[in-house]
Amino acid sequence: MTLMRYTRPSKDVTSKNFSDIMDEFFNDVVNERRDNFVPSIDISETDDQFQISAELPGMNKDNIDISLENGRLAISGERSFKNEENNKKYHRVETKYGSFERSFQLPDNVDEDSISATYENGLLNITIQKSESKVKKQIEIS
Repeated sequence: MTLMRYTRPSKDVTSKNFSDIMDEFFNDVVNERRDNFVPSIDISETDDQFQISAELPGMNKDNIDISLENGRLAISGERSFKNEENNKKYHRVETKYGSFERSFQLPDNVDEDSISATYENGLLNITIQKSESKVKKQIEIS
């Protein structure tokens, strides 16, 4: 076993490793974009419906809006940073905060009146039933 002498890190740049300097630089650049929150979304389809799932951890359902206009489904909201403890000093905040909006053009074969949404444990689930009357028909040329 080799013993190594401990040296206390200092604040000057000359004593830091190059990789530490680069990490701090890129982390600062990324953290400046804290107002850029883009939730992850999964879209799937079954025989009779479309399902959309959005990951919105730590949000209240009152801060989420779902709208439909001209066949475009929009999910928007805001996730705000709450610094409630005055004596707490943050060393790193990697969680994304800010407002967001995601929108999707729905296919023609959906029943717009059947859209339903649930929010539980940070997961927003939207279900849209397919409409048999709006299914695209192939026209045979005679």
